[in-house]
Amino acid sequence: MSDDKILLDHGSGGKIAHRLTAELLLPLFDNPILADLHDGAILDLEAGRIAFSTDTFTVTPLFFPGGDIGDLAVNGTVNDVAMCGAEPLFISLALIIEEGFPREDLERILKSVRRAADKAGVTVVTGDTKVVPKGAADGLFINTSGIGLIPPGLNIASTAARPGDHILLSGTMADHGMTILTQREGLSFDHTIQSDSAALNHMVAGITAASHDVHVLRDPTRGGVGTTLNEIAASSGVGILINEAQLPVRPEVAAVCELLGFDPLYVANEGKLLAFVPAADSEKVLAAMQRDPHGREACLIGTVTADHPGQVILETRVGGHRIVDMLTGEQLPRIC
Repeated sequence: MSDDKILLDHGSGGKIAHRLTAELLLPLFDNPILADLHDGAILDLEAGRIAFSTDTFTVTPLFFPGGDIGDLAVNGTVNDVAMCGAEPLFISLALIIEEGFPREDLERILKSVRRAADKAGVTVVTGDTKVVPKGAADGLFINTSGIGLIPPGLNIASTAARPGDHILLSGTMADHGMTILTQREGLSFDHTIQSDSAALNHMVAGITAASHDVHVLRDPTRGGVGTTLNEIAASSGVGILINEAQLPVRPEVAAVCELLGFDPLYVANEGKLLAFVPAADSEKVLAAMQRDPHGREACLIGTVTADHPGQVILETRVGGHRIVDMLTGEQLPRIC
């Protein structure tokens, strides 16, 4: 039997499935919790509040400049847990593999999962593998769930934005979405556009160390910064004012967006966060963000106001104002 392709038998639970686990998965993720090979993981956790998140990744193409579906899955789930103010500890890894998928590609992706988990400081403690008939999936889908502990005294929520808060963005917008689009369409430019896929839990730890009064943390993934700000404005019942001149976009990404008719405000990011903090804490939180390797371009982009609750208003470069509405529909499907 050939070992260079994934077969339906690899998801059967029989000998070939156990061989896949023993030869590919356990060597990469082996730890005392996973080694039990139980359908669930038994975790000894301290008493306190727990953050839990789950997500499924169907990105196409599977490999792209700056990452692949493996590190994207880890980073996405780590970030969702971290945006609760939690320290991510454990993740699960579930694979849905199309029959005939190259084993070499699977091994490359799993190694990427391992590297991303090591960087984030999380442990893969349980998982699952299913193989579906050829044509029933597009290569590989990954589901990851994450769990973490929230330190005492932190109360971070999308409902907690307050008038007077400063809004900080950890870096440039639209890098991931434009990378996926240009790769998918085979577009090439003078400058390489690269995904910003990254785990932000270490940055969050720096932020919460700088201020114990952080109100909101969010990673603006699908729908981009514009949609995420609308969600926060609606949840908190506040208005948001942002300044167009302060919104960071790489020149090459801005050029591609302009060429293809995309607004960077609505394009997905996979390694950026928004932080809503009291004005008095803004400078020290911004400094903490800028000390992180993924936050060197962090900046202040706006403020929270009691005016126009539920709306996001953009002050344009020429001094005018326009409403930034929530994205309608799916700009770019299968970007994460």
